[in-house]
Amino acid sequence: MPARRRIRWAGGSAAAPGPSARGSLSLHRAYLRSPLGLLRLGQLALGAAFWVTVAAHKYEGAAHFALFAAVLVWLLTLALFGLSLLGRWELVPWLGSRWLLTNLVHDLALGMGLYAAATGIMGHKAKQRSFCNLPGYSQHCLYSAYLSASICGGITACLYLFSGLYCLSRRCQDQQDII
Repeated sequence: MPARRRIRWAGGSAAAPGPSARGSLSLHRAYLRSPLGLLRLGQLALGAAFWVTVAAHKYEGAAHFALFAAVLVWLLTLALFGLSLLGRWELVPWLGSRWLLTNLVHDLALGMGLYAAATGIMGHKAKQRSFCNLPGYSQHCLYSAYLSASICGGITACLYLFSGLYCLSRRCQDQQDII
């Protein structure tokens, strides 16, 4: 086995800052138990419930945007969660050194903003279909699907607001880490 070459960085330490790209993968359990980790799990579960509910039923018009927004935010949240859980955010160019700010912008601008819009769309569609919830209506009714999607979306938007406020409070306390 070849000998390892030790490199001195400007800070004087013998190792590169951040996680090693070749090191073994292990779970960052402190993140999983933190408020942000628990909020991310809730966002992933309710976000999946939102877009699966919309995708499993017939949808048209603005519901296409709601589905696109929900899947986009869900995939980005999954990526943030995976990188944070493995402690590998330093491997992301430019964003890794600003991980707390990255999470803050993702939560407030993308997560809350797009889920609030998707919730409004699905709520409006549920209101349009409220006539078919009457007894004796024999046609296929999408009211309950749209209503359940809008409820999941509203709760998910609130979870993104809470995680954004958590990241903002850490940033205001001059902390650089997400935990």
